[in-house]
Amino acid sequence: MSNESHIIMDETAIRRALTRIAHEILERNKGIEGCVLAGIKTRGVYLAKRLAERLESIEGTVIPWGELDVTNYRDDKEGPAQGSGKATFPVSIQGKKVILFDDVLYTGRTIRAAMDAIMDCGRPESIQLAVLADRGHRELPIRADYIGKNVPTSRAEEIEVLLTEHDGTDLVRILQAREGN
Repeated sequence: MSNESHIIMDETAIRRALTRIAHEILERNKGIEGCVLAGIKTRGVYLAKRLAERLESIEGTVIPWGELDVTNYRDDKEGPAQGSGKATFPVSIQGKKVILFDDVLYTGRTIRAAMDAIMDCGRPESIQLAVLADRGHRELPIRADYIGKNVPTSRAEEIEVLLTEHDGTDLVRILQAREGN
C-alpha cells in the first residue's frame, strides 16, 4: 500500500480559519495593542504574516510580527543544529503579549523550544499559542489558545501543511503511513 492522503483543509478553509483566529485574538486581548505576533519557521512565519494582515484589515492598525528559528532550542533532534536558532522581532517583546503561531501542534516540543527562544529576547507579559492544525499526542503540557482545526490522528499518520508562499498551493492533508512502517 502506498502513501495515501486525505485533504482536511483547502484554501478557503485555511482563509476562514485565519479570519476566525484573528477575531478570537481581538476578542481575548480587547484589540491588538501591546501584542506581537511570532511565527515559527518555516510555515508558521507565513501564517503569522497572513494573520497580521487580517488583524490590520479588521483593526486598521499594524501589528508587529517576527520570526523564530527554534532549531538550536530543540531537545529532540540529534546531531548538529542546522539553523541559527534565533528570534527576529521588529520591536521589543518586553512586557508585550506574544502570540506564537505554528502550522501543526503535535508533541509540544517545538512550542517549548519557541518559548525558550522568546524568553531569550525578553520577558513578555504572556505567550499565547495559535496553530492551524492540532493533531494531539502531546508529550508536554502545552495547549493552543487558538486552533484552526482539531485533527485527531494516529501516530502513524502525518499532517502536511502546504502554503502558497512556500509550496505553491494552500492545503492541509493527512498522510497515511505505508504498511510496514
